[in-house]
Amino acid sequence: MSFWPGRRVLVTGGRGFLGTHLVRRLERERPASIATPRASDYDLRDAQATARCLADLRPDVVIHAAAAVGGIGANRLHPGKFFYDNAMMGMNLIEAARRADVGRLVVLGTVCAYPSETPVPFREETLWDGYPEPTNAPYGLAKKMLLVQLQAYREEYGFRGIYLIPVNLYGPGDHFDLESSHVIPAMIRKFDEAKAKSLPEVVLWGDGTPTREFLHVTDAAEAIVLAAERFDGPEPVNVGSGFEISIRDLASAVARAVGYAGRILWDTTRPNGQMRRRLDTSRARERFGFEARIGFDEGLAETVAWWRREGRAVR
Repeated sequence: MSFWPGRRVLVTGGRGFLGTHLVRRLERERPASIATPRASDYDLRDAQATARCLADLRPDVVIHAAAAVGGIGANRLHPGKFFYDNAMMGMNLIEAARRADVGRLVVLGTVCAYPSETPVPFREETLWDGYPEPTNAPYGLAKKMLLVQLQAYREEYGFRGIYLIPVNLYGPGDHFDLESSHVIPAMIRKFDEAKAKSLPEVVLWGDGTPTREFLHVTDAAEAIVLAAERFDGPEPVNVGSGFEISIRDLASAVARAVGYAGRILWDTTRPNGQMRRRLDTSRARERFGFEARIGFDEGLAETVAWWRREGRAVR
C-alpha cells in the first residue's frame, strides 16, 4: 500500500519554484491534504507563528522547501539575510515539528554547505572537512546547522527527520530576475534579450572554468517524494544528476538553445565561486532508489520553451 493516502502533508515554500513541482508530484499520491501556506500566513522566522502553523494544519508529514536563495550576486549582497532567514525558518520548524509529534520531516539542505576544497565527486562523509566557499558560506552554514539539529533531535527525542542535499535546480517555473536568479535562468534571459535586441555580445561573470552539476526540478520533486516515503536515517543524502558541465560549456549550450549567435565575453573581475561541483549520488540510489531521469539537453530545451511561453510575461 502507498505511504501517502490518509496523510496530511505540509509543504513550506509550496508556492515557489521547487514547491510547485513538488506539490504537483504529491498530488499523484493522493494524500488526505496538501497545505502550502504563504509566508504572510505563517512567518517561519517567528517561533510562535511556526507553532501556530503546525497546530492549525496538523500535518503528518512536513517537507521544508522554503528558503531565501539566489546566485553569487545575491549571496554577496545579502549574506546576513540569507543566514538569518534560512537558519531561523529551519530551526523553528524542526522544533515545532518535534513538539507537535510530526511523524516525518524532510529538510532540504544545499550543495553550498560542502567545503570549498571538497574532492570531486562530493561524498556525504566530507561535509565537515572544511569551510564552505566564501561567496555563499553564510547560506550554506545556516542550512548545515539544520542537519546538526535533526541529528541531535533524533538522538535525544527519537524524532524522525531526514536531510537531503540537492544540487542546483533548473526547469520550467524558475526565477529569471537577474538580481537574484541562479546561473541557468540568468543565462537564458540574457541571451534571449540580446537576441531580441540584436546585441553583438553578452558579458558573463567569471572566466567560465568552474563546473557545476544541475538537476531538473521534476527529478528533484521525485527524489523528495521517494525519500519521504522510503528513507529514515540520520545521515545526509546527496540528490543530484551526476552530470558535470563547465560554465563556459553551459553558456554555449544555453546560447544554442536560445538561438543567440553573438560573442560571449567573460568579466574576470567577477567571482567564479567554487571551482568544481559534482555529487556522489550513490547513497540516494541505495537508500531510496532515486536516479535522475531527465537529460540535460532535454531539460534545458524545456526550460527555454517555458521562458518564451510564460516567463517573459511574469519576469
